[in-house]
Amino acid sequence: MKPYLQLASPQQVKMEGLLGQALEASRGGRLSHFIVDEHSPAIAVFHPEHTQQNSEGDWYGEHAGKWLYAAARAALRSDDPPLRASVRRVADYLIARQDADGYLGNYAPERRFMRKQPPKPVSWDGAPALRTWDIWTHSYLILGLLEAHRLLDEPGYLQAACRIGDLCWQTLTEGGIDITTLGNHHGMSATVLMDPATELYFVTGERRYLQLAERVAEQANGEPMLALLDRALAGADASEIATGKAYQLCWNLVGLAKLYRATGDARYRQAVDHLWQNIGQHHLSLGGGPWGGVAHRSREVFNPAGTFHPQAYVETCSVLAWIQLNRELLRITGQARYADEIERSAYNDLLGALAPDGQDWCYYSFPNGQRVHTTYWRCCKSSGAMALEELPAIAYALTADGGVQVNLYGESSATLPLASAGQVRLRQRTGYPFAGRIHIEVEPERPARFPLRLRIPSWAHQATIAINGVAMEPAAGEDGWVQLTRDWQAGDAVELALPMQPQLHRRLNRNVQESRAPDGSPVAQQVLRYEYAAVTCGPLVYSTGLIDGFKFDETLKLPERPLQDWLQLLPAAADEQGAAIRMDLGYRAPLLFSPYYRTGGRHHGAWRLTWLSLAPEPAAQP
Repeated sequence: MKPYLQLASPQQVKMEGLLGQALEASRGGRLSHFIVDEHSPAIAVFHPEHTQQNSEGDWYGEHAGKWLYAAARAALRSDDPPLRASVRRVADYLIARQDADGYLGNYAPERRFMRKQPPKPVSWDGAPALRTWDIWTHSYLILGLLEAHRLLDEPGYLQAACRIGDLCWQTLTEGGIDITTLGNHHGMSATVLMDPATELYFVTGERRYLQLAERVAEQANGEPMLALLDRALAGADASEIATGKAYQLCWNLVGLAKLYRATGDARYRQAVDHLWQNIGQHHLSLGGGPWGGVAHRSREVFNPAGTFHPQAYVETCSVLAWIQLNRELLRITGQARYADEIERSAYNDLLGALAPDGQDWCYYSFPNGQRVHTTYWRCCKSSGAMALEELPAIAYALTADGGVQVNLYGESSATLPLASAGQVRLRQRTGYPFAGRIHIEVEPERPARFPLRLRIPSWAHQATIAINGVAMEPAAGEDGWVQLTRDWQAGDAVELALPMQPQLHRRLNRNVQESRAPDGSPVAQQVLRYEYAAVTCGPLVYSTGLIDGFKFDETLKLPERPLQDWLQLLPAAADEQGAAIRMDLGYRAPLLFSPYYRTGGRHHGAWRLTWLSLAPEPAAQP
């Protein structure tokens, strides 16, 4: 099926402002230093002396494909010659190491995915005790090699990616191997192959790669502990699928979304839609990242539906997969809610995990907790860099009806080709996400009539819009979009105003004991109840540091006065990005909140408190 949107190419977009600063920090930090050539530690794991003895099932091979993916995109958008040279050198080394049968991993022969593996014991969290990440590594290698091919137009990179796909097809057909036996989390860390296999089909048009992706989907559904399609279609909660691992499940959903785009099979779309809604309703932090970590098995799985705790946390890898899933659904439908989710995740939980140097990342981000930059080359460092490089292509798009669409707001520009107008340049001048006034210059190569679609975020109320200084009808549109169809010419400008005021959010951590009385009637008794409040303004989540300099909790008694009387947005200081919010409760010194991503100065060890306890309601008298 034809998608509604054609997303921009990275080189067509220039991002500035807050997201542009993050992209440049990552390019000059992580991407330019973590891997530079075949001697870099993350590539040295592919050296023969390592692979011949690697039987431990490590996952470190994933960094090669992740880095290729992100570095190739960064080099394409920035025209960075040293980075481009590093991508070529690393990709050349890897394809030179590829075996005759197509294998390009870093495992010893007896542990490679082409061989049937003995049954694995199950560990305490429901995942196999003997880890295996070989298919996972190859999945990232396919995606990375495809991006290197797009950057350098080198046929050898595409051929190497196809040879991996061919080997996977042979293994899962003639080899008689079920892919769910090749990955952790009841197979979910291997069934992610659906994504790169379908991407191979999009690039080459070869149906065998589509058949490979469909075979993986079939085997993922056939494993009783996973049963991906059946459980999703039956309405299962995300925490109930396999081990509930957020990162792997979201990446599997990316694959199903691409399969829907390739086949039009409604089952894939229905499965993705159900779990997207389920995750959005029950499993996202206020900052937009999939979160877990309490009340369920292990650290990186979704909590059971209805579970809330301010010290639950977000794995940066799952933020990547969530952004990619919303990217696919945005591409398919053009619906604003997916762009809303991408923007919320990007400005909060993604940027909130990035250190200013562009090299360090948080493995986990806590709404309430300490900022900890992870050591060594943990997975989330590469995932964070990948997620950032998704954003330029998402920011702008061409629509199926011959128009242009602005998906993400922030200082930026794009040049997109339209048949009716030639090259159309869009330029955003704005203080967003700190301010809601967005000035968009529209410069078509030649005058033409076409639709320009602008997103009204779900949090924005009473937005206004003007074209060339003339006010339009109050901005309102279907599914959060305003469509401006007119004869555009160079010099036209649109003013979009999205009012931003502090908002209070409340969540509940409660425990209800459920049972049946002797007569069989249901009985429910609340035995625990804690309420919390948090603050947002526009797309940004706000947090505060340690209360009074030393307390990591505070109980608030909220005034009965109107919100604007005691929760106020202050003027921004000259040396700060974004204003502070002052909470003046009247009975104690005011609390100051700053945007979550920068609370505590963005340094290792800083504390951030997003959710604060609310005083309990007076107990009802018997």
